[in-house]
Amino acid sequence: MQSSLMGMLPLVLMFVVLYFVMIRPQMKKQKEAKAMMDALAKGDEVVTAGGLIGKISKLGDSFLSVEIAAGVEVQLQRSAVVQVLPKGTVK
Repeated sequence: MQSSLMGMLPLVLMFVVLYFVMIRPQMKKQKEAKAMMDALAKGDEVVTAGGLIGKISKLGDSFLSVEIAAGVEVQLQRSAVVQVLPKGTVK
């Protein structure tokens, strides 16, 4: 009985290490990304997954409009926003 428990110990230890090294940080990163997307507001300056930089001009439930140049707007999914820039970054 004790030998079978000792045989499972490395497997359990590997799972615990995997949890703390990979799974937990990934869950934290997803939570931060969701909080950032929920906090988006009109006028925020953002970077998209495609590398576009612009100001949010309109917000919807799942889409938003980003002004990338004077009079040029593109519609994107909220999930395409990867970073919110400090105010004044976009000229």
